[in-house]
Amino acid sequence: MQEKIIILDFGSQYTQLIARRIREINVYCEIHPFNKVPELDESVKGVILSGSPFSVRDEKAPIPDLESIKGKLPLLGVCYGAQFLSQYYGGEVKPSNTREYGRANLGYVDENNDLLKGISQHSQVWMSHGDTIVNLPEKYSIIASTEEVNVAAFKIEEEITFGLQFHPEVYHSLEGSQILKNFVVGICGCSQDWTPDSFVDSTVDDLKKKLGDDKVILGLSGGVDSSVAGALLHKAIGKNLTCIFVDNGLLRKDEYESVLDSYKHMGLNVIGVDAKERFLGELNGVSDPEKKRKIIGRVFIEVFDAEAHKIKDVKWLAQGTIYPDVIESVSVNGPSATIKSHHNVGGLPDFMKLKIVEPLNLLFKDEVRRVGKALELSDNILGRHPFPGPGLAIRILGDITEEKVALLQEVDAIFIDGLKSNNLYDQVWQAGAILLPVQSVGVMGDERTYEKVVALRAVASTDGMTADWVHLPYEFLAKVSNDIINKVKGVNRVVYDISSKPPATIEWE
Repeated sequence: MQEKIIILDFGSQYTQLIARRIREINVYCEIHPFNKVPELDESVKGVILSGSPFSVRDEKAPIPDLESIKGKLPLLGVCYGAQFLSQYYGGEVKPSNTREYGRANLGYVDENNDLLKGISQHSQVWMSHGDTIVNLPEKYSIIASTEEVNVAAFKIEEEITFGLQFHPEVYHSLEGSQILKNFVVGICGCSQDWTPDSFVDSTVDDLKKKLGDDKVILGLSGGVDSSVAGALLHKAIGKNLTCIFVDNGLLRKDEYESVLDSYKHMGLNVIGVDAKERFLGELNGVSDPEKKRKIIGRVFIEVFDAEAHKIKDVKWLAQGTIYPDVIESVSVNGPSATIKSHHNVGGLPDFMKLKIVEPLNLLFKDEVRRVGKALELSDNILGRHPFPGPGLAIRILGDITEEKVALLQEVDAIFIDGLKSNNLYDQVWQAGAILLPVQSVGVMGDERTYEKVVALRAVASTDGMTADWVHLPYEFLAKVSNDIINKVKGVNRVVYDISSKPPATIEWE
């Protein structure tokens, strides 16, 4: 039975980060809404209470039921979690005299306490709260303080229960990972055996039991998630997996052929479907971005369903859903997870009548890549930038035509190939070109031109929720701009997008 840590989510923007830090030390953990505590069997080694946008003093402050946890399992409250453990059990939390946000240094550290073993005096931590614990309940003792915050950390006597008023999971808490390791490994006794290789072995075994001799179909996109899902399923059920890769006419230049070729080298049974004309026909004359997305989604399902029906006795649809998508679909009381919805969560139209299997729904994106490496997938697939499901349709502002797609494919290819040849591709999380619905005056030779404008976009990010524009070298941008204007007929101006997310999104539509 896989040992685990349970994280109860009160809506903090940092909740997923706690899980990532724990998994980085090869310990499995799960995030659950605070009001949906899972069954606590012997596999659960400890529980963490996350932070929250709420104050414990709010009338509608989230209140977890800790009856089966507190005093019975190791328990760590972080920020809101620590304040709840104080206020609810007889202590007092009040608004801070000064709002406590940003870096602080521990002035006192109880180095004999198991949670703070190896933590240096004056260690830098990250505060992010407007309330502070002013009085602790009986049998609570202070184990760390800062100059401004008397109760930076506490321990409950006769219980394995701790509280931190700072966030150990963020990078600004320089020894925060050690604190989490002290809790998870030292106090909870987790054995650090959750590795990519162990995940592959256990998942393949589970898939064999779950699927038996049933047939499964998987929609491939060329991206990391669906490729790793395909490799795992292939390892488990071999020829009973059929993959479908649809060319919607909105892929990058030559992508359909190159992706199909790479899948065949992986040994996957892949059906390629050329549906370019159908997609472009349905998009004819449509400019509204949301309408474009809906048309592409509907046509994809129709094309995919038609292909799936050609395969007899299919019982399962596999999807590349990953853990952040799952968390975001079960958010409560406004956790950060409600920022976006995801196309993989929410199921299929009723008419498909297939059961769902999601072999990656326990993994974060970086973990998917590590599992892919354990499965020996090529770096070409594992290092690939994210690419939007609607493809170039949302990088062509305005209506879609075959000519516009061909033009943007050429521009995009020059940009992406340039990033690769200048060793910049792996420094960028996502990059692409956008065709703008404007024309500009230019001069070529002795003639006046009035042609199209393209924008280039390159961002750095870890998960796509926030993103910063990448400071690409001026020399590189100058060369790419010249190459595009000289080689792509119809373009006479190139601009570079220097906006971050927020306020701008990564895609323009």
